[in-house]
Amino acid sequence: MKPESDYQYSRLEKARAKVERLKGFYTHFVIYLIFIPVFIYLNIKSGGFPWALFPILGWGLGVAGHASEVFEWNPFFGRRWEERKIKEFIDKDQLNSF
Repeated sequence: MKPESDYQYSRLEKARAKVERLKGFYTHFVIYLIFIPVFIYLNIKSGGFPWALFPILGWGLGVAGHASEVFEWNPFFGRRWEERKIKEFIDKDQLNSF
């Protein structure tokens, strides 16, 4: 095989993996949206304390975490932070090499 075709195969595999992660997230999100009214309905039928907020918020945090993983969004350790740290370590290494 030529290197170009290996490279294209690698890109294809990465694209397929990304599509699978997206599909998993969208499935998770749709199921979450379907169950929100179910929780609310059950809470209304049972009356009293609004217990439905706990599974809705808890599951919502799980969906948000899944989204941040799939869309590669991390406000604390994102790409800018990584690039800044890499530059910092390279600069520090250059100073230590003298």
